[in-house]
Amino acid sequence: MKVDLLFRIIGALILGIFGWEIGMELAGTSALTGESIRWVAPLTAVGGLIGALLAPWLTTVPARWARLNVRQIPAQQILAAAIGLVVGLMIAALLAWPLSFLPSPFGKLLPAIGALVFGYLGTIVMVLRQKDIFALLGARWSASAALQEHTPVLLDTSVIIDGRIADICQTGFIRGPMIVPRFVLNELQHIADSADPLRRNRGRRGLDMLNKMQHESAVPVIISDLDVDGVRQVDDKLVQLGKQLGCPVVTNDFNLNQVAGLQGVVVLNINALANAVKSVVLPGETMRVRVIQEGKENSQGVAYLDDGTMVVVENGYRYMNSSLDVVVTKVLQTNAGRMLFAQPHTN
Repeated sequence: MKVDLLFRIIGALILGIFGWEIGMELAGTSALTGESIRWVAPLTAVGGLIGALLAPWLTTVPARWARLNVRQIPAQQILAAAIGLVVGLMIAALLAWPLSFLPSPFGKLLPAIGALVFGYLGTIVMVLRQKDIFALLGARWSASAALQEHTPVLLDTSVIIDGRIADICQTGFIRGPMIVPRFVLNELQHIADSADPLRRNRGRRGLDMLNKMQHESAVPVIISDLDVDGVRQVDDKLVQLGKQLGCPVVTNDFNLNQVAGLQGVVVLNINALANAVKSVVLPGETMRVRVIQEGKENSQGVAYLDDGTMVVVENGYRYMNSSLDVVVTKVLQTNAGRMLFAQPHTN
């Protein structure tokens, strides 16, 4: 509050002086007389009032906004804004000389107003059309190329606890840095401190996996203070950050996958990747499996392939704890994965 008051006083003085100068120009004299004071006094008072009211909105409010949001703005967007501002100010500088020949007070006011207007327009145009402009200039370091080459990804709580992301990183499929927001780390710590033994073990596993990834991952793992104001749920924060940063969210949470997809955020689902790399099996193929447990129906046996796919063997219970050749009769694809139905192969 003290800083706001200080800037209000400074703003009142600056615009008060500005109003004084305009009043003296309008009065057509450089001396303070009874005639000129009718112009100077009200304009000085109005300028001081406007300065006191607008000063925080021109100083402390933008500073608070910048402190909270600049960290979330991509570097290429900041670069584009800076280039646009410079171009806009150069155009304003070229127009300042002819505008200065206009009658007073326009010759003094319009160059300053032009600098504000063209600086703003240059920044906005460059930010909104940065990809097109960089592509037109043939810049290899354009925003789109940079994103394609080194796109960061956001990790959610479930995929860290799952742990398979660590093995995926070692394969080189993820090239950009992996960002773990502070609120995701806080949720992991909250789960690790839970009174429920199962949740506590899951949380501790997540923290162990994160520590392992920081030391062994082929790509950097960054613990970031990025946050979204006004949003409380962790999943909602991840979706909003994905939209702001333009980067994918890595998860194995089906609900988060659906919500993020509806809002236009790219999702890398570990379960979908696992299903995609499983070997293709068609009905009629023969394979050798080992029955390890009883199925839900009478006489059924259950086996598993190397990739974890469940194989339900009709009349397979009698082959418990033994290997046999089976013929695939049906392939069932579900949200949880793939399931095969088979029956013993008879020569």
